[in-house]
Amino acid sequence: MGRITILRDFIGIIKDKASQSKAALLSNPKTLSLHLAILRATTHDPFTPPDPRHLAALLSFGHGSRATAATAIEALMDRLQITRDACVAIKCLITVHHIIKRGSFILQDQLSVYPSSGGRNYLKLSNFRDNTTPLTWELSSWVRWYALYLENLLSTSRVLGFFLCSTSSSVDKDEEEDKVSSLINSELLKETNSLVNLLEKICKRPNSLHANGNILVDEVVGLVGEDYLSSIAEVSTRVSEFRERLSCLSFADSVELVCALKRLEDCKERLLELSHRKKVLIESVWCSINEIKDQVGNSKVYREGGRLLTMGNRNKVSDSARFGDRVLVEHGESVKFSSGRSLSFNINFSFHSYESAELCH
Repeated sequence: MGRITILRDFIGIIKDKASQSKAALLSNPKTLSLHLAILRATTHDPFTPPDPRHLAALLSFGHGSRATAATAIEALMDRLQITRDACVAIKCLITVHHIIKRGSFILQDQLSVYPSSGGRNYLKLSNFRDNTTPLTWELSSWVRWYALYLENLLSTSRVLGFFLCSTSSSVDKDEEEDKVSSLINSELLKETNSLVNLLEKICKRPNSLHANGNILVDEVVGLVGEDYLSSIAEVSTRVSEFRERLSCLSFADSVELVCALKRLEDCKERLLELSHRKKVLIESVWCSINEIKDQVGNSKVYREGGRLLTMGNRNKVSDSARFGDRVLVEHGESVKFSSGRSLSFNINFSFHSYESAELCH
């Protein structure tokens, strides 16, 4: 097995040299440096992550024209799709992750076009397999999971309206809270569910035996761990907003919120393994999540012989956003939010009985 590994590594070095020589001979002189940067960042070496210098060279192509950025993303995605080597694939995905986190808006925008434009999904790698060695076999499972995770990261970013975890699209905390407070309940729930879906994907990362301690896997875990901290901070902002709206949530919204927070709690132990930074702050966020879940569940929903009941009068707005001192409006009136949306209110009193055996799965 040792000889096979040494031979494979030697062949990988030859392939890297050949690919760079081919690029030097055949590439357009205007894009030669781009192709070389991608090849040098995504070598066959299983023990070396992408070199920061080569990543910086690749990211620099996002500061030119949109056409140049599009060429860079296309070349990277072609490299990802063509390769059958797990090390090259995982380095391509690490490079994609760096573009999401540190790339210019033009580069990020070109990247986000691929899964959402209705064309080919270049991150669909569910059939990727490299069975050359036990290590590459395990790295293949990381490739499949990592590609799916990045696809979900881009999807969640589209829902939120900004690139999550990106240093180039960081928003002031007060501005973010103002934006969140202007959302109606259905939009706020959509964002919360999307964030929970992303955190659930993090929990489904592979368990490694041969890849344990591999520097490529460690690099991936480090990047995803940073995403976890950013994502849980976004969840915290939305949970705090829901705390302000407890009296305004409809029964359906309450059930959906409790289910989302329950799913999130189920991920807690697996998520805490990712990062030991900001432990006190993170623990306070988890306590807040648990508190809100219990508050909503206890105040809105009761289990009684397999029936879910909503109790009391339903004289609250079912789909509302927080504004001012929550001034009540007359039937048919509209409220104009800072975001420019108008919302009409219909106030009803009702008592509902819902047949269900389970609240959350």
